[in-house]
Amino acid sequence: MIRPARPDDAAAIVAFWNPLIRDTLVTFNPMEKTEAEVADSIRAKAEAGHAFLVAEDGGILGFASYGQFRAGPGYARAMEHTIILAPPAQGRGVGRALMAGIEDHARGRGYHSMIAGVSGGNPAGRAFHAALGYAEVAVVPQVGWKFGQFWDLVLMQKLLT
Repeated sequence: MIRPARPDDAAAIVAFWNPLIRDTLVTFNPMEKTEAEVADSIRAKAEAGHAFLVAEDGGILGFASYGQFRAGPGYARAMEHTIILAPPAQGRGVGRALMAGIEDHARGRGYHSMIAGVSGGNPAGRAFHAALGYAEVAVVPQVGWKFGQFWDLVLMQKLLT
């Protein structure tokens, strides 16, 4: 089941998100999340009118959220998303369901574009987005730093309207 996240989902989210932060190139961010940070993010997305959705099936399997791509009114119709799945949820259609949820939410609010910023060290993430109709629009060389080296950032885009 896909549903809006609640602040009390934060503990379950950090339980699968932090190992991915710590041990993989899914994100360049090396700082693990706290339950309070995630709960605050859930509240902030709701207040901004943006989705923060979770997939639930006997526990939280993953989440997807979105917010404005860059600050300022000129970017008000371009959104950027985050999607994180617990390892047991991968390959089960959970990611597709979450992405459909946030894309429908964004489309319903008149947003035109959804951006994915994918680590160059995450080929599975690039393949996932390509399968959902995201096109690679830019590679920003060596802007991420993790595990003692620089990594490219691959920007992928899907037009919603």
